[in-house]
Amino acid sequence: MAGHSKWKQIKHYKAATDKKRGALFTKLLREITVSAKAGGGDPDGNARLRTAIENAKAQSCPKENIERAIKKGTGELEGVDYSEVLYEAYGPGGVALMIQALTDNPTRTVAEIRAKLSRGGGNLGASNSVSFMFDRKGQIYVPTNGKSEDDVMEVVLESGAEDFTREDEQFTITTAPADLHAVKQALENAGLIATEAALAWIPKNLVKVEGENASALLKLLEAIEDLDDVQKVDANFDMELSEIAE
Repeated sequence: MAGHSKWKQIKHYKAATDKKRGALFTKLLREITVSAKAGGGDPDGNARLRTAIENAKAQSCPKENIERAIKKGTGELEGVDYSEVLYEAYGPGGVALMIQALTDNPTRTVAEIRAKLSRGGGNLGASNSVSFMFDRKGQIYVPTNGKSEDDVMEVVLESGAEDFTREDEQFTITTAPADLHAVKQALENAGLIATEAALAWIPKNLVKVEGENASALLKLLEAIEDLDDVQKVDANFDMELSEIAE
């Protein structure tokens, strides 16, 4: 199991709760607000906002919440001023972590992340301490819906994507960062509807973790992503399914 694409799938092994869904909505709506502030409230002219809205809709986020988040970003409604922050860290087993956050208080956020890392067997690194181990890429997730790699290969390649793989019942399509939204649109025009699209940090090499380190790492990743300000964690681990505790 490779950390760059599998951590999100590992989370699916854990039962979803109302609290978890509420936290997910908070993160999705925060991305909508930041996207609207950065590029305007019209999704037709703001590709990042359009993708953020589509990601929220895919998770059944209420329409009125989405509209309110957009208005907070454009200033039509009073809202919080969020900034984008990236933290670099190490977890158990020497696994490198890239932690993306949207926060109105970076001092609070870094303190919360440092505390989780300390309790979970990790430590916060300096800027550029682990980022050189990753490439910045766009990733698009499309359900297979019974299709094979051969069935979709031509469509994916013609869309301008760099690569794609099949993992379980999902295709993971990789793009250059600037091409994420255009590729997603091209795929959907060809009938391949994405469930999620986002920029990610893709590791150049993977660190094998097992036993106690694997268990501790998964607990740490979940604890960090449970923080309200944290949007996403990417990591360079590889582990076997048997290491995943229910």
